[in-house]
Amino acid sequence: MSFADLGLSDELLRAVTESGYDQPTPIQKQAIPSVLMGKDLIGIAQTGTGKTAAFVLPMIDILGEGRSRARMPRSLILEPTRELAAQVAENFDKYGKYHKLSMALLIGGVQMGDQVKALEKGVDVLIATPGRLMDLFQRGKILLTGCDLLVIDEADRMLDMGFIPDIEEICTKLPKSRQTLLFSATMPPPIKKLADKFLNSPKSIEVARPATANTSIKQVLVETDSRKKKETLRGLLDSEEINTAIIFCNRKTTVRELAQTLKRDGFAAGEIHGDMEQRDRIAELDRFKAGTINILVASDVAARGIDIKGVSHVFNYDAPWHPDDYVHRIGRTGRAGATGTAFTLVTSADAEAIENIEKLTGLKIDRIGKTAKAEPRKEPKRDDRKAEKSEKPRREKTEARSERPRREERERPRAESKPHRAARPPVHDDGPDDGWNGPVPSFLNVKLCD
Repeated sequence: MSFADLGLSDELLRAVTESGYDQPTPIQKQAIPSVLMGKDLIGIAQTGTGKTAAFVLPMIDILGEGRSRARMPRSLILEPTRELAAQVAENFDKYGKYHKLSMALLIGGVQMGDQVKALEKGVDVLIATPGRLMDLFQRGKILLTGCDLLVIDEADRMLDMGFIPDIEEICTKLPKSRQTLLFSATMPPPIKKLADKFLNSPKSIEVARPATANTSIKQVLVETDSRKKKETLRGLLDSEEINTAIIFCNRKTTVRELAQTLKRDGFAAGEIHGDMEQRDRIAELDRFKAGTINILVASDVAARGIDIKGVSHVFNYDAPWHPDDYVHRIGRTGRAGATGTAFTLVTSADAEAIENIEKLTGLKIDRIGKTAKAEPRKEPKRDDRKAEKSEKPRREKTEARSERPRREERERPRAESKPHRAARPPVHDDGPDDGWNGPVPSFLNVKLCD
């Protein structure tokens, strides 16, 4: 089956062909016809299988008819992060270049002025993060009553990250007759139950079992000691034939520290995390895409849906706290039919996290290296420690005995050389103090009778 068999317009097929694609992915084959028919949809597929194009392509043809009105977007795409929103916008630019569609990007970290101006002109496609959208809505800068198509991308993360109240409020502002699409790599049962309330008799498409990892990715657990993680990572970076690699950390402070360490060691490394300004994050991603740097140290802000071609390796410097994040992290490699390798550094403290990952993915991940338990700190045996403890006080007592007479001998002449102090004469109280020069009080001369 080709893209031409999916019912897409000639202009759109031309743009797809010029982008280098000729065969749709499984999620695209099943989703695009349903979206073109106006059905609500839940799409579950592995990362790197073309979920974004599965809704961008049919949206371009649907929005090709009609025109936008000021401050009333015709469609809305919600994304959990600014990076994903910017990436979807790039897809619309690439595939919609032969359609006269207007688009606006509403994300935090950017001044509102230009965003408001774009809305006032009218937009066909509004791509937004929930926070910035709600901010502009509460300021009266946007109306959602004309929005007939809603896309909630990375639905499980959107709901899991605490965006449920915002999404519910947004849905109440949209027409009830809207078309709603949810796309995600994972869809745990509780999240799916919450997602169903936003859709009307949705068609469910499941290309892969929920939370399965891409089989084209070689997964390896590297057992190490928590104090030797940097050393272990450097060894892997030196031994592997790395084209480009993303290294994921759980904490932003770890991202900064590790990136600086790798730079000092001579690696062309950059960093991206939530504390960075939006322009700095975009600039760092552009450097990575351009090949100026080939190693990107990132927090999970970059894990969801970031599509960078040619990522050969993913390294989990920290085992992810949530097993779903593991699937999304390693999904940055092995995309669009390519192969990739994912290493996860694990210590004895990560046993539960790894168990949850293997339970979720249904895979037993290969292990290499030695655990922290296999490399215990070299300490004397218990019997040796007891011997040392028992010998130590003996040495101290022996030394004390041998030194004591020497000290007494040294101190004795000092004591004999000093003259003895004369004995204090006895004190007699039979008269007044010789130092009294005044008159003697009469009561002092009174004698008691025996």
